[in-house]
Amino acid sequence: MSHETATPSPDLRSPPGARYAVIASRWNGEIVDALVEGARAAFTANGVADTALDVLRVPGAWELPVLAGHLVQSGRYAVVVALGCVVRGETRHYEHIADECARGLMRVALDSGVPVLNGVLAVEDEADAWARAGGARGNKGTDVALSAIEMANVLQELSA
Repeated sequence: MSHETATPSPDLRSPPGARYAVIASRWNGEIVDALVEGARAAFTANGVADTALDVLRVPGAWELPVLAGHLVQSGRYAVVVALGCVVRGETRHYEHIADECARGLMRVALDSGVPVLNGVLAVEDEADAWARAGGARGNKGTDVALSAIEMANVLQELSA
């Protein structure tokens, strides 16, 4: 099975003045921490100053869309990045949380016009999660941060 990752332009730089928010769940904390660190590193490597990046935490993936809504309404952020991890269990709870989180994040993005990028892992088991949090499948936090910078650039170009 091949794994395809986002390949940004080698000259990908954050637009001047762009601010970003990373919102992350505390549930499955070690995995989410690895995603946050991947995102931070990608933002820094592509010209985002620490002062232009806010990281906020919520209890779990279920709460991410509400915080995303508040952040986009503030008008302070070019892009909001949501990070979390939902691991399949023995009940349908997994589907409810993962699906509704994704739906909520998309709704906030479409209703506001501000990109809200979904970096919430929905995985079968913990090994699957670690593979996507810096393991064999890369780091989804890094991928989503790079997409955030790219979206900030695209939207800035459209408004110019």
